[in-house]
Amino acid sequence: MKKITLEYIIHSSPGVLFRRLSTASGLAEWFADDVRVKADTFTFCWDGDEEEATLLKKKENEFVQFHWSFLPSDTFLEFRLKKDELTGELALIVTDFVDEDEEQENIDLWDAQIGELFRILGN
Repeated sequence: MKKITLEYIIHSSPGVLFRRLSTASGLAEWFADDVRVKADTFTFCWDGDEEEATLLKKKENEFVQFHWSFLPSDTFLEFRLKKDELTGELALIVTDFVDEDEEQENIDLWDAQIGELFRILGN
């Protein structure tokens, strides 16, 4: 598995963006067809398929980190918010783990997913 880190400049307040990254209803708006949560387990649904992820860590308006049940235990999916002190720009940093032979495919998928998030946020 290869770790990838992608950065997107996004025009949103940290609070509004964080809700889209850390809640079932927010994630269902752009990331999956449906998202259910029970305790720290999030169930993501796409086209009838389901995948489970455990919420590992979360810090309000800063980051949220999940572990997909089907991936090795040392992997995670993280959404991190970073505000540039000089410009005031807000960056969304996505960290994910992918099969090396599928790296570009996964980057393209993230670009499309984040594009949908931008659309939802009016970017």
